[in-house]
Amino acid sequence: MKKSCSAVSRLLEKYFDQEVTDEERSHVEAHLLDCHACRDVLKSMEKLRDLAKTPVEEAVLKEDFPWVWQKIERGIRIEERPTFWEALQSWFQTFPLFQRKVWIPAVAAVAITLIITIPMLFKKTPSYPSASVVEYVESKTYNVMVYELEKAKVTVIWFFEEPEKETPSS
Repeated sequence: MKKSCSAVSRLLEKYFDQEVTDEERSHVEAHLLDCHACRDVLKSMEKLRDLAKTPVEEAVLKEDFPWVWQKIERGIRIEERPTFWEALQSWFQTFPLFQRKVWIPAVAAVAITLIITIPMLFKKTPSYPSASVVEYVESKTYNVMVYELEKAKVTVIWFFEEPEKETPSS
């Protein structure tokens, strides 16, 4: 490709779309008079446009535009929207079960059951330590007390050197 062809090839697409300035147009047209390769590129662009344009033109001839406009206009038209409660009520009316008032006692029963059971589920129960065993053995010389925690496997033994003396009650 010649140097002038590379400069014109950048402008050729803009020329085809008619987006060039007057100066660029005159430059491209002068070049097209002398250059067969650039004229072929321009003709292939025109053929491609015609290939795309023909099916579109046929579809336009077949289409009924007043009907299409009516359809679009109907979609654009502002319709009065129901309030939230009206929409909810109409939704409930579509189901036969909701048309009867059978569901009201069922909902009330579920609500009462929830009111009764939820506090029971979240009621805090006191946590007691694990089971333990306490044994106390008395003898004349020593008294022994054994305390065992079963879960933690802990054993505590106390030795008392003198037996506890009971005071006489008066």
